[in-house]
Amino acid sequence: MPMTPDQFDAAATALADLVAKARGTVRHRLAGARGLDPAALEREQHMLHGLAWLATYGETLKSLAAWVGRLSQANRFTEIERLIAGIAFGEYLEQVIGGIPMNQQEFVRPGHLALADADLAALKEIAAPLIAEGSTPAARRRLVDLMVDTKGAATFGDCGLDETLDQIRLEMRRFVEDRVAPNAHEWHRHNAYVPLELIAELAALGVFGMTLPEQHGGLGLGKEAMCVVSEELSRGWIAVGSLGTRSEIASELILAGGTEDQKRRWLPRLASGEIIPTAVFTEPDTGSDLASLRTRAERSGDHYRITGNKTWITHPVRADLMTLLARTDPAEPGYRGLSMFLAEKPRGTDHDPFPAAGMSGGEIEVLGYRGMKEFEIRFEGFEVKAENLLGGREGQGFKQLMPASRLPPAPSALPRTRLISGSPMRSTAASSASRSSPSRASPTSWR
Repeated sequence: MPMTPDQFDAAATALADLVAKARGTVRHRLAGARGLDPAALEREQHMLHGLAWLATYGETLKSLAAWVGRLSQANRFTEIERLIAGIAFGEYLEQVIGGIPMNQQEFVRPGHLALADADLAALKEIAAPLIAEGSTPAARRRLVDLMVDTKGAATFGDCGLDETLDQIRLEMRRFVEDRVAPNAHEWHRHNAYVPLELIAELAALGVFGMTLPEQHGGLGLGKEAMCVVSEELSRGWIAVGSLGTRSEIASELILAGGTEDQKRRWLPRLASGEIIPTAVFTEPDTGSDLASLRTRAERSGDHYRITGNKTWITHPVRADLMTLLARTDPAEPGYRGLSMFLAEKPRGTDHDPFPAAGMSGGEIEVLGYRGMKEFEIRFEGFEVKAENLLGGREGQGFKQLMPASRLPPAPSALPRTRLISGSPMRSTAASSASRSSPSRASPTSWR
């Protein structure tokens, strides 16, 4: 029998209940006399890692079930969407029950989270038909057949987006087909930077201020708008698709953790594309393990001097601003002594990638992907103005990076827009309820 929206909803609810149980068992295991025990947190990293994965699966299937429900109510839930949902639910539920592969060598199983067989009983009963019917070779073959029609075109089902997001997708697709796709192969072959004139065009379309509130020069749209834009730009060339997310990271950090002066100074320039940012967090050998971060920031008068190595830095040559994470208090263990800086640098060129004196000590290594030219950089006493310490306080870097410190959601509405002659135009129609992520400010049209 075809899987129904009620089955998907019931499975998502049962998984949410299991996540809640797992959270309780983990909290109990890690509790100390005054709350969570830091030593236990350190000792039980596998358990915490596993709980994060389980919770992510829970949120994923919750969102997928909501998508199924919206399409079903609108009579848009066809065979292809049913197969997509069925395969995803079947695969994820089977992993939850049997073991989630967190990487090639590390799995988390229910017992690792102190979950007993009785805790899994309800989920297993509800999941059984979804696993049996959803994640099967036959279902996958049928999905591929439906995705590719006889003319060689492809369809990936109904995204369930509202009118505004569909219009944004269409506009971005037109831009990619006209300006990116015809040139991407040559840019890739020559390992070229994204042309500055193309970046200016993206800025004019609002790509760099997509989710920023209007008072800071942005468009006030939700996160789904950024996802749609990144997806369409990446369809043409991944290097172009990654540009918007650099501005997204920098803007989020400043919006949530910056001083009012920092917001006034940087956010409008990020939104307009005047400033190109890059994120400088990861380090060699320790990757994104922030607790092991070694790059130092030492106060010297009205500056901080940065010393240490950073790696996998995306689009750094053309960047004017680095969101740079460094350790300001070496006496504080783990994440507590970290601070975030808005580190300015001159924009580089092919011949002089990093003209900032003292940045690298002569050692710069190009890593990874063509077009994005990921870099590893050594800082040797690189100076950052003290006024560019994000938020004006040391030791807040880890909190500023965490989602819990981000702004609360704003009204869940997105406007309807109309496109005239291929250009997005502001609509005077009243905003209507959206099925997408909420915007962070009083929303207007996306451009």
